Amino acid sequence: MTGDAPVRVLVADDQAMVRGSFRLLVSHAPGMTAVGEAATGAEAVELARRELPDVVLMDVRMPVLDGIEATRRISADPALAGVRVLMLTTFDLDEYVYAALRAGAAGFLLKDSPPTDVLAAVGVVAAGQALLAPSVTRRLIAEFARRAEPGRPPARSLEGVTDRELEVLGLVARGLSNTEIAEHLRVSLATVKTHIGHLLAKLHARDRAQLVIVAYETGLVGDGRRT
Repeated sequence: MTGDAPVRVLVADDQAMVRGSFRLLVSHAPGMTAVGEAATGAEAVELARRELPDVVLMDVRMPVLDGIEATRRISADPALAGVRVLMLTTFDLDEYVYAALRAGAAGFLLKDSPPTDVLAAVGVVAAGQALLAPSVTRRLIAEFARRAEPGRPPARSLEGVTDRELEVLGLVARGLSNTEIAEHLRVSLATVKTHIGHLLAKLHARDRAQLVIVAYETGLVGDGRRT
């Protein structure tokens, strides 16, 4: 998304009524436009490659290819680096949410969220930020981190990350926004953004959601440890 161009949204859900509702909502929202509908994960990947949307509203459970694998394929495709996936789920502790974040989703949203929350979420994700449903952010991440396979070696190393960056990473993993982190550390918002930019580069993370995963998988937070 650049300049004043509308946010391009692709809707992927196996239920025609759900797809239609989300498409109608997006189409009538200022600054947004729907670029297509997909009934399967495979169609979502194909349409993402063809339409290059800014955001994909992706259902978890779909035929042919589920939403998690579709998200993984989109996230792994260099040609789709600008595409962000917002996972739609029915339950706030859906067993697939953690897997979706690991697959590259920028966050998740409950299907029954108010329309204003859906549109706000699309805007946040399109702007390159991660979004986890506010009502369950902290407990959801902690719960799925607790379920992580014991003894599993960290997927990524924190080598080269400074002490201050580690502190910022821990706060990101706890669900704090940039503004909240700035207030907590008593630094400027610009400084926080700089630290997060460095973390994304050093940890080869796609977005904030991936930083959260790294923080838990490396043991920086979780299992009773504190930053």
